[in-house]
Amino acid sequence: MKMIKKSYSLCLFFLAILLLSCSSNDTITPLTETNLEAFLVNREFVLDNVIACAASNEDPSVTSVFVYPREGVTNINYYQTGSLDFDKNDFSAYTLGEGDLIDVFNGFLLKYEISPEQEQWVIVTFEEDGVVHISNPIRLKQISKPTEYLPQNVTVASNTTMPIFEWEDGVFDDTVIYFQAVTTANNDLLSGTYTFDKRFQYYNLDNVVLNITEEEPPNLEIGLDYGFTLLAVSEDNWVNLYSTVFFNVQ
Repeated sequence: MKMIKKSYSLCLFFLAILLLSCSSNDTITPLTETNLEAFLVNREFVLDNVIACAASNEDPSVTSVFVYPREGVTNINYYQTGSLDFDKNDFSAYTLGEGDLIDVFNGFLLKYEISPEQEQWVIVTFEEDGVVHISNPIRLKQISKPTEYLPQNVTVASNTTMPIFEWEDGVFDDTVIYFQAVTTANNDLLSGTYTFDKRFQYYNLDNVVLNITEEEPPNLEIGLDYGFTLLAVSEDNWVNLYSTVFFNVQ
């Protein structure tokens, strides 16, 4: 009888340890891994310091979340609210998203491809020198304002090694800034710039309001093929218009 009591007590002891262990994991994991507010506890962070935006793809079931990863950043993630029925600035409403990062312009930009069922808020984060950097909230509009793909809206005057690019908006009139990327035929990025104007000349920075080109870009060469990509971005970081054209310098 004493042996039975001893065995019974040991079983209860190990069961209690197991239950405590499970309980601990259940309470820690959501807070440290899936909740943005909890992730930032006891961490130094900087707001509005990640360049990011989102666009619906030509396949409307897929939405791309783009991020410019400054050299040396680590731990890139995105967080999502699940719907628009949340305060966009309430970090406790954002849970960690899943997915692999995909190269854009051979890695100059990166993107997640996601398939949200509803429109929602998204935030992108990364770490740099031990500090967490956080993007402005991005409002997904894949249902109400799907991104337009209109290469015909861009014109290129390519009879010079400093071609001029001009464009028109599509049906959406709430664009506040335009991103321009000039690339090689192999899709390597030569320059990345932002303007408020519907015009950019390579490589003239007179009307450029933000330049993310990492080095002085090379001169374009006569006879070679190049690409030009335009993103027209709204105030809440949704891409209204995404246009890519190819040209040859004459």
